[in-house]
Amino acid sequence: MVLLALVLVAVVTLLSAATAGDEKQLAVYSAVATYTLPVVERSGRDYVGLLELLEPMGRVSSLPAGARWRIRFEAIDGEFVAGKTRCKVRGRDCDLTAPFLIENSRGLVPLDSLPSLLPRFLGTRVTFRASARRLFIGEVAIQPSFQLEAGPPPRLVLTFTAPVNPNISTEPGRLRMVFRRDPVVSPGSAAISFDNKVISQASFSENNGVAELDVAATTPLMATFSNNGKTIVVAAPPAPAATSAPSRAAGSGTTYQGQAPPAPRQGAGSSRLVAIVDAAHGGEERGAALTDTLPEKDVTLGFARLLRHELELRGFAVQMLRDGDTTLSLDQRAGAANNAHGNIYICLHASSQGEGAHIFTALLPVEGESKGIFHAWNKAQAPALPLSTAAAAAIVSAMQKKQFPARGFSASLRPLNNVLMPAVAVELQPGPNGIADLSSASYQQQTAAAIADGIVSVRDRLVVQP
Repeated sequence: MVLLALVLVAVVTLLSAATAGDEKQLAVYSAVATYTLPVVERSGRDYVGLLELLEPMGRVSSLPAGARWRIRFEAIDGEFVAGKTRCKVRGRDCDLTAPFLIENSRGLVPLDSLPSLLPRFLGTRVTFRASARRLFIGEVAIQPSFQLEAGPPPRLVLTFTAPVNPNISTEPGRLRMVFRRDPVVSPGSAAISFDNKVISQASFSENNGVAELDVAATTPLMATFSNNGKTIVVAAPPAPAATSAPSRAAGSGTTYQGQAPPAPRQGAGSSRLVAIVDAAHGGEERGAALTDTLPEKDVTLGFARLLRHELELRGFAVQMLRDGDTTLSLDQRAGAANNAHGNIYICLHASSQGEGAHIFTALLPVEGESKGIFHAWNKAQAPALPLSTAAAAAIVSAMQKKQFPARGFSASLRPLNNVLMPAVAVELQPGPNGIADLSSASYQQQTAAAIADGIVSVRDRLVVQP
């Protein structure tokens, strides 16, 4: 649950594109506020509350009186009558496309009346994209432009007319950007094809108050932000250089780059790769309350022990950051992981929402240029990010092969940003039996086995060459 909250902040709430799929919603974009409202269906028509629609944009009050319903927005008065399609705003008649409704003192207006009704209150142009239920008040729309750079590796540069902050997820053959709070509109054509063997197409769609931009490719992709959020570059991860991984300058809060870090520890007298398994939360930090009696910290610890077993069966040496009810800060977790010089770091979370699992890689913050040999602590993951992306994609693929719902996401998460080695976070979600599966050893073991299979599939790439 905490992990989902972080995603919402970094890439704006981590919910999948279908979060509101079962409930209709209206997305409203204005220079004053961006918000969503529930849509109700009455007699086959979509309606929204007029008071709730105007409230975020100024002072508003309503006065129901029997069949009559009056509203004042700033100094503008409106009068409506239940069951009638004619109303008055500023003392002038205005026609609605369907009868006005009053329910529990709420005044409901039909959605398709908003382009003609709202300008009378707001004094500005209103654009309504009816099929997607997206309402634009004033000139707030953000348009993207596309430029494909051949590479290698090929790079798709998306330039927006204003800063954006989409949810970004990856799955085999596609990188998906979901815009929940950004008024992004189609660049013209709904799909743009590229004459490139790696990045083949970008397509735009919108539905139920959400816009989505999908990039199709034949290889895993990663996205980086620049230009204060106005530019997103989508590219296949480059092959990592063995000597480019930074090592942590002790106590400096930065990473040091200038020589190769110590070789990953291979295990005592063996050639096994080292996996660092981090059970999130612990001790005084309980994590999310998955049920009234089940804290997240207990689920992640049991899950971590099962994952350790599955990785050891596949030849990994495993180091647990906590193997008991211990409190560790995010910096302590990152420091312990980096000092272990492992080959991959896996952080485990749990949530009572969703189904299956979400797999995360770091979405690094936009910061200034590095000063000399020092790099920001919150971007320590940068050299390892291509391998992290490959590992996350492999885990998603392995889980999907075993019929586990799984999706990959990028998010600004700690301690992923601070870890020097390839790093992923896995959020365990309910299975077919609901929340009860979160504490089921059988469900956790099956999930852990799929994660381990995914990591094994990229093990050759996790070896740092001399």
